[in-house]
Amino acid sequence: MQLFDTHAHLGLLHNEKMEQLLAVQLAKLKSVKHIVSICNSLTDFEKTYANLESAAEIFHAVGVSPTEVANPGRNWEEKVLEFASLPRVVAIGETGLDYFHMFGGDKSIQIELFLRHLDIAKRLDLPVIIHNRNAGEDLLNILKEKLPPKGGILHCFGEDWEFAKKALDMNLIFSFAGNVTFKNSRSIQEVARKLPADRLVIESEAPFMTPYPFKGERNKLAYILETAKALSEIRETYLEELCETLYANSLRAFSLPKDV
Repeated sequence: MQLFDTHAHLGLLHNEKMEQLLAVQLAKLKSVKHIVSICNSLTDFEKTYANLESAAEIFHAVGVSPTEVANPGRNWEEKVLEFASLPRVVAIGETGLDYFHMFGGDKSIQIELFLRHLDIAKRLDLPVIIHNRNAGEDLLNILKEKLPPKGGILHCFGEDWEFAKKALDMNLIFSFAGNVTFKNSRSIQEVARKLPADRLVIESEAPFMTPYPFKGERNKLAYILETAKALSEIRETYLEELCETLYANSLRAFSLPKDV
């Protein structure tokens, strides 16, 4: 059995190189073969990429998260284009909209940042990793017009089946995190149960969104196995069979070869 963690904040999980590498090795003991490292800022990306450049288990996404919309950094677009050419960078993001926190205080600023990331992804022929919180309608409307050809991953999916049905009409993959394990997440679990098997991936979202069995703890990469177990129960399928499907879907989402 092998797992592919499509979304983990390694730079927020640990500060130092050896701590990050140790966390990756501990995750491998729980069948995690590959991880996509996500950084909210380009400063974090530079440091984390340098720490993990030689780690064959790690792929990278590059972008400026909605958390940084008020200060994305000088010449950030040029830097994203530059960093995206580095080895093992497989996606643009995370990017998207967050109307819960309203970073920057203005929806229009978030939308503009999102649109510019979508344009970069189109130019580079890369998928996008998409953040959505309380912004579903605007997000779908934008993606209908601007989703790049390589599509995207709706990370830490938290919407209902009505939203999912609309998203299924686009080249989007649905990523489930620890929230799908929560007993009160019936709406998310309904989506996880009904989606076609080839549109699913999972993520740790570490150090956030800790799965239910470890609620109260800071999330770890290795805990993604609990999310896989919950998803197999929701879909009433064998864990090993589901993990094989999720792994293949992840490779396809990031245009990676089977023998990676």
